[in-house]
Amino acid sequence: MPENSGVRGVKSAARTVALLELLAARGDRPARLDELAEGLDVPRSSMYQLLQTLVGCGWVRSDTTGSLYGIGIRALHTGTSYLDSDPHVRAVRPYLDEASDALGETIHLARLDGSNVVYLATRESHEYLRTISRVGRRIPAHAGALGKALLAERPDDQLPLPDGPLAAFTESTHTDRAALLADLAIVRERGYSIDREETVTGIAGFGFALRYDSPATDAISCSVPLARLSREHEARIVTVMRETRTRIEGVLSRASGAPDWR
Repeated sequence: MPENSGVRGVKSAARTVALLELLAARGDRPARLDELAEGLDVPRSSMYQLLQTLVGCGWVRSDTTGSLYGIGIRALHTGTSYLDSDPHVRAVRPYLDEASDALGETIHLARLDGSNVVYLATRESHEYLRTISRVGRRIPAHAGALGKALLAERPDDQLPLPDGPLAAFTESTHTDRAALLADLAIVRERGYSIDREETVTGIAGFGFALRYDSPATDAISCSVPLARLSREHEARIVTVMRETRTRIEGVLSRASGAPDWR
């Protein structure tokens, strides 16, 4: 619970959410009871009871031996409900299709969530598959085009960056804060961000914040293998993505009658 909410957190609810987030973060790596109990600093017996409750509800699944646990199918239903109910995601999807068709490249929509960006929609190029960008995946905002486009919409003293060193994905990832701030200054002047192998080796990205909120929380990007990123193709990507951003912002203000989600 936020410290200033004035509401005392419910311990059992917080523990349940923490468990689901831990399982989700493990992806295709199932966990054993002892790992989960240790990871959340919960007594083994309490963790076992919680797991069995969630297995019965479909939020957690276990293997045939009952010794391995993973995220359950009910989590998928909740995640897709979030996407289906969001008016901005629904409105942006057709523009992602058009940009992908025009460029022949992969186009993303993502949202800033704390110090990370979460992928909300992706239109894949038929030329390659970039598994890190699947819908629902989270990556640190400092590491790629989408995150840098959104960080640049905020003053340097209000950047949602984690304490301590910045995580590296490749040799090109900004792990030095001064270097990141210098890059963000260029992004503000240029109007869009560039990621050259900062998240995935061999891949470049171009990110554009969507300013229907202030500061922007959503951004779109185009990802392209460096092997086919000629100067002419880069100029074409920037032109199409700028036009796409303008069109999206032209039709998307705060949706009439839609809740103002925090």
